[in-house]
Amino acid sequence: MIKKLLSYAKGYGIYAFLSPLAIVFEVLIEVAIPFLMSVIVDSGINGIPLSEKEGFVVDILLRMGFGEKQGLELVTSTGLLMIVMACFSLICGASAAYFAAKAGMGFGKNLRGAMFGKIQDFSFSNVDKFSTGSLITRMTTDVGMIQNAFMMALRMLVRSPLMFIMAIAMAVDINKKLSLVFIIVGPALFAALVFIGSKAHPRFERMFKKYDKFNTSIQENLISIRVVKAFVRSKYEKEKFRISNDELKAASIFAEKLIILNGPVMMVAVYTCIISILWFGSKLIFVGSMQLGDLMSFITYVQQILMSLMMISMIFVMSVMARASMKRVCEVLDEEPTIKDDTADGNLKVENGDIEFKNVVFRYNETAEEPVLSNINLSIKSGETIGILGGTGSAKSSLVQLIPRLYDVSEGEVLVGGRNVKDYKIHNLRDSVSMVLQSNVLFSGTIEENLRWGNENATMEEIREAAKIACADDFVMSFPEQYNTDMSQGGVNVSGGQKQRLCIARALLKNPKILILDDSTSAVDTATDGKIREGMKNSLPETTKIIIAQRINSIQHADKIIVIDDGKIDDIGTHDELLSRNEIYKDVYISQQEGKMEQ
Repeated sequence: MIKKLLSYAKGYGIYAFLSPLAIVFEVLIEVAIPFLMSVIVDSGINGIPLSEKEGFVVDILLRMGFGEKQGLELVTSTGLLMIVMACFSLICGASAAYFAAKAGMGFGKNLRGAMFGKIQDFSFSNVDKFSTGSLITRMTTDVGMIQNAFMMALRMLVRSPLMFIMAIAMAVDINKKLSLVFIIVGPALFAALVFIGSKAHPRFERMFKKYDKFNTSIQENLISIRVVKAFVRSKYEKEKFRISNDELKAASIFAEKLIILNGPVMMVAVYTCIISILWFGSKLIFVGSMQLGDLMSFITYVQQILMSLMMISMIFVMSVMARASMKRVCEVLDEEPTIKDDTADGNLKVENGDIEFKNVVFRYNETAEEPVLSNINLSIKSGETIGILGGTGSAKSSLVQLIPRLYDVSEGEVLVGGRNVKDYKIHNLRDSVSMVLQSNVLFSGTIEENLRWGNENATMEEIREAAKIACADDFVMSFPEQYNTDMSQGGVNVSGGQKQRLCIARALLKNPKILILDDSTSAVDTATDGKIREGMKNSLPETTKIIIAQRINSIQHADKIIVIDDGKIDDIGTHDELLSRNEIYKDVYISQQEGKMEQ
């Protein structure tokens, strides 16, 4: 899992290398500085000859000529050396932080990009597996957690072990007996950290699931805020939010209250070591086995050792939290799209709008006992206008979504242009099919930018022509900014009927081989509906048009009308044929005619 995620640091490897390298120099200098302080105290102030002190740092100082200096001269020269080393250490530390930030931010960018790209390749069934709120949490909170862990690892994962080893080496070099304190405290501290980490991980997994639920709740409320206000459901939504918020708080506290034990455990270890060293060290000074400067530097090394352990514990805590996030991110990255086109012919294009369903059976879930669609056999000629009628839940939308492979059939096959849809590259197939879904979606940006989704290279004349066919040009031109009018998110600053007409214009601009309108004129009046149908008939004579509608007058002039009931084709015929023989069609027609007379 870690190896897989680290591959997304590609392109930022140089920064990931330079950061630890700078840390190495910073640590080496920081470890040397306390020993120089002992030189100032013991040799510069107390007058003990430098040659009588032990350690590899002393050998370096002697080679540099410090053994010939005494008193104030030794204090001054050693102090200046400490200042120079401290400045160099500062530069190394700042450089390490800069390089780690560059590598971490680049890593996070690549990881988010990979997740977003993978989601774009998902089929509808893949998207159904993850909630929208969960995907948002994974791309933001979880990636942020992993990114922070990566940055911390670049700096602390090198700094902490190196500081720990070097400081212990210096402490042992100063006084081996006094260093035995670490042998007692170290294992106990390690055991405590392992216990905390093993118990905390499952708690953080539960916390992130609450984050998913929380984000989903917020997203639903903000997207549907107008519905909430229209139905005066603010009080209900506030209560639902409070419950979700409280559950997230409880899960967070449950996870954090164990992990925060890390701090007190570390502080106990720190103070135990310092008190023990002061106690035993002072006795060694009194008997002449240790110098005061050595004890001062020894205490500094103890602090460095314990600080490195503290940093290791922070890495440990972050890794526990990041582990849950890594698992959730990898679930998205490892999810295989259920619809693939690896074996398809990239040169194969859709030649015409012929459509054929052969013994098609479809289930949303392969383990489901009852299929959504069963025994579908249907043939549609290119250029025909087909109407589809059926009750709510009769699987009308499911039927047409099989044509551009938004879902794949469970059994049988769907042919477009005389070839199985699986023979085409998904891009080539969907580029020949335009769909106006039940949920009319417009994106942030201008009206022109939204329409160019159909054809990004379209001229302004082509855009206006498509809008005229969809009866959208008149109301667009009435806006002060006309086609440069900005759309709010979701297109909430236009009416439902206007949104539908813009979505139809966008689909028409694609000039597709097959055009599918899934109940996409429900919000426009009958007269406008008729104008749109007439415009499509005249402008797209070779395009196969499939119209799903609840109003019979929207499809009664179709070449064929398909009546679907409970996932099966109940009948196929013209308006007159179905009116004379099909009970479902007749009942719908009569009920709608009676509704008109009552009005």
